This record gives sequence, C-alpha cells and structure tokens, in this order.
Amino acid sequence: MTRHTSESLRQRPSNMSLRTATAPATSSPLHTSQLSSFAHPSEFETVAAMSDAEKAFVVGELARHRSLTLCDSCYRDIADRRTKSLSFQLTSDRGSCSCCDVLASKPEAFTEPFCKFLQENPTVFHAVSYFKDKMIALGYKELPARDDWAGKLEPGGKYFVTRNGSSIIGFTVGKAYRPGNGVAIIAGHIDALTAKLKPISKKPTKSGYVQLGVAPYAGALNETWWDRDLSIGGRVIVRDESGKTSSKLVKLDWPIARIPTLAPHFGVGMLGQNNKETEAVPIIGLDNSDIYSSDPKPVETLGPVGSFAATQPPRLVQLISKELRIQDYSQIVDWELELFDVQLATVGGMDREFIFAGRIDDKLCSWAAFQGLLASETNEDDGVIKLVALFDDEEIGSLLRQGARGNFLPSTIERAVEALSGAAGKGFGPGVLGQTYARSFLVSADVTHAANPNFAGRYLEEHAPRLNVGITICGDSNGHLTTDSVSTAVLRRVCELSGCTAQAFQIRNDSRSGGTVGPMLSSALGVKAADAGMAQLSMHSIRATCGALDPGLGAKFFKGFLDRWEKVDGEWQ
Repeated sequence: MTRHTSESLRQRPSNMSLRTATAPATSSPLHTSQLSSFAHPSEFETVAAMSDAEKAFVVGELARHRSLTLCDSCYRDIADRRTKSLSFQLTSDRGSCSCCDVLASKPEAFTEPFCKFLQENPTVFHAVSYFKDKMIALGYKELPARDDWAGKLEPGGKYFVTRNGSSIIGFTVGKAYRPGNGVAIIAGHIDALTAKLKPISKKPTKSGYVQLGVAPYAGALNETWWDRDLSIGGRVIVRDESGKTSSKLVKLDWPIARIPTLAPHFGVGMLGQNNKETEAVPIIGLDNSDIYSSDPKPVETLGPVGSFAATQPPRLVQLISKELRIQDYSQIVDWELELFDVQLATVGGMDREFIFAGRIDDKLCSWAAFQGLLASETNEDDGVIKLVALFDDEEIGSLLRQGARGNFLPSTIERAVEALSGAAGKGFGPGVLGQTYARSFLVSADVTHAANPNFAGRYLEEHAPRLNVGITICGDSNGHLTTDSVSTAVLRRVCELSGCTAQAFQIRNDSRSGGTVGPMLSSALGVKAADAGMAQLSMHSIRATCGALDPGLGAKFFKGFLDRWEKVDGEWQ
C-alpha cells in the first residue's frame, strides 16, 4: 500500500486541481505528429489501455469541473469523440497526469469528484439518477422490473434495475459465468437524515414569518440542524396536458430555509430538548402584510380548492414550478421534497486531509462501491456476478419496498439467475438458486465511527479506526452486524491481495451498537457476509467529517473485493 504523507497531501491540489495550469490545448483531438515532443512510442505497445470505466471517470467526472493534465499515452487512449469538449494540457511528466492517478488507483484522484457528487446529488432521488446515468453511459442495460427478463441477460453483460427511483442495483455477469455460480455482493444505503415536507406543508403566517411544515426523517431536526443554510429538493409528480403522469427531479441551489435558535438571554434557550413540532419549524420567507392593513386578506392559494398546490406555500409552488418550467400549477399532482444542507462539501485541515460535508452517511461507501463496480475488471475467466445494491430507507429500519428488508435484492438475483439459466439451457429451480447463494458473499458497506480524540475513552482499545487509512471491518456480539471469523478472514485476504489496509471496530459493552443492512440481507439470502465500511466523525450530524483519501481508499477496496472474491473463495476448502 502506498504511504500517503503530509507532503503528498500538500502537493495534491497542484497535481489535481491544476490551479497553476497553463492555458489548455485545443479542444479538438490532436494528431500523432502534434505529440512528437512528448511521445514515448515504445511504451504504447506495453502500457495497458484504460477500461471504459476508467475513461468514463476521467472524462465524465474529473473533466466536468476543471481542466486536465494528460500525458501522451493517456491522451492517445481517450482521444475520441468524448474529448471534443475536453479542456486539457499535455505533459511529459506522468507524475502530474490526471489519468495516471486514476489508473494507479491513487486515492487523492477521487477526492474532488466525491465532493462534487455530494453537492450535486443532495437527495436519494438525485443519487439514483446519477448512478443510473453513469451506468447507461458505460453500456449498462436497464432491466425494467415489469418486463420479462428472459433472453435479455448473457455472460459478459452489464445491467441495472431501479425501484421507486430511490434504490438501484447494478451488476455485471462474468464472461465465464455458469448457472449456480456465486454473486459477489456489496450492499449499502443512500438515504440520509433529513426533514421531509408534510403532505400539507403550508402553515399560517406567524409574527411576519412564512413557515414550512416538515417532519423529521430518522434523527433529523436535531441541534446540528439549527441555524444552518437549508434548501429544498426531491421529486415532483407532474401530470401534463395529455394526461400522462411522470416524476421530475428538482433542487433549489440557494438556501431558502432556516431553523432559528432562541438566544440564551431568554433564560431557556435551545437545550437540545426542544419540541420538534413547535420549536424547530423552518422559516422560508417574510409576510408583513398584516401590519399594513386593518383588514388583512386571507392567505393566497394557488390552484382550486382541494388541489395539491392549494395545500402548499404559494411562493414555494411558484419556485418549484419555475424550476420545472411548469405554467399551470395544477399539473403538480404531489411531491416528495426535503430539506438539505446547501453548504458545499469541501476539503479542510492544514494538509487538506479532511472532507467536511453533509450526507457522508452513507453516500461515502455507496459512491465508493459504485466506482468499484464501474472500474471492476472484465476478464475472460470471470465466473461470478459482481453486484452493488444501494438501498433507500436504511435510516428508518429498511422496512419499505425499496428498503433492504424488501424483496428487491433477492428478487433481482433470482430473476437474473433464472434468465441466465434459460439462456444456458439449464433448468431453474431451488437447486440452482440454493447453489448460487451458497457460493456467494455479501459485504454490508456502511460508514463506521472514526476515533474522536475528545472522547477517546468512549472507544474500545484497539478498536478506534482512523481516517485516511483504509476499510474498517466491524463486529458486534449481539448480531447487529453480520461479521464472523470466516467473513473477516475473507475480507482480510481481499485486502492483502488488493494492497488495502484493514482496521477493526466494535462498540464498548456499555454503549449501543447501530445496525446495518447486513444482518437482514445475510439472513434472507443465506450468504456468507461481513460488515465493512469507511470511518467518519460526527455521525448523524448535518455536517460530518471523513478523510480526503477515504473515498478513493473505499473505491480501491470495493473494486478489490469484486475482482478477487472468486479467487479468495477458491482458496477455501
């Protein structure tokens, strides 16, 4: 494993963000002759070409937000139609090549893309849309749940399926797959603590303030939400003029809501026990019309009585309609909107070694696992299915149909194996399915608790994970997690083969362990399983902290698991 020093972290901004870069070269692809001063022709035959996933990451992730520095070999590898709008400069120094950093799995190459993902995809619906778009761009085929999958799956194929627009499963089928072979599974969650708008979110104006009716999702509206810059996003159900109904995503890119605290001068203040129904209500605007008129008019409504728009704050309806280019407010049938912290994810610390952001739990492991799947190898002898499942509703118990307790994952695996069995001319039934699960392995990927120096005594000795080190394998003696000795040995072997460092965490006996999707999925599928995730500080706060290298270290581990599980499984008797 590469040792990342403070000096390497200091140098990262100059290598990756290219703040000191010279003017980019022409945006159209260059001919070979134009590369003569940089070219090393003898290496072109020996340097491995980038995979489609690596090309997509370089062009689709890194270059969306800034210029790139490319060495000649990497430029030649990606010089196609996708580089026509790519801003880049050429270099003879591979140590400053953006592509080479990705190809070498350097964790620092993933820091900025992860931060951009956090700020651009604040809700679970936006996150699923992001993952879906990336898969489509890389040739993954969507499998609509309502369609017959027979004849649509084959070895070597790449597929995905969604549920409710808030959960997604992506998988690849090994080229050497045979019915009954196993599935390398990573399962995580993409929901986060939030506050959702109530069905009727309009509230009477009070003291000149327009307020918004919201309800906490999981543990939101706690004291970390007070005096924060909050915005609104989610999905809106729209019925057009022809009567067709569809779902549209929306997010406002400026803060429109705030939960004001009471100053301590009043003697009570905000003590952490405030009533979330009456004392943690967001303000979203001002309306002082009552002081200018002796006969104040009733609150304006949009749409006819009984319509959805009439139950929501009029100005908010107008803002959402404007974002979606809707003229007729009655076209909004319903919505699922929520509050989110609008402050940008950012790197911090003296050596820029931290990421400070909202929604790290658990966009961190989910994003890293997704990157691991996209970058996973496709070898001729791959005999397993590589699968990543990202669920909604984990923070509230996973009980809904898009949660891990539903049948989304087992149904997807069973339908895929059934279709592949049919294509292979083999009968499908309990035997094939039982064999599949017996040969499978699940990594339940969720963030865990990093050591907090202010509360070091709260941690079990030798079980205090650190940031920017590597994956943490988590245990719990009471079954809140699914790890055991066999699964721990498997993951430590994966780390050994992948150049990753494994840490350990278990809660003290006098503390309470949190839960993950691991136990419910491992018991439902009957597969060997372990809980493992990246460490973070300030779990369940509106703003949390992880290491700047942790998204990349996570992607490296999850890719390593997907690529090496079949080998590791073959080492067991």
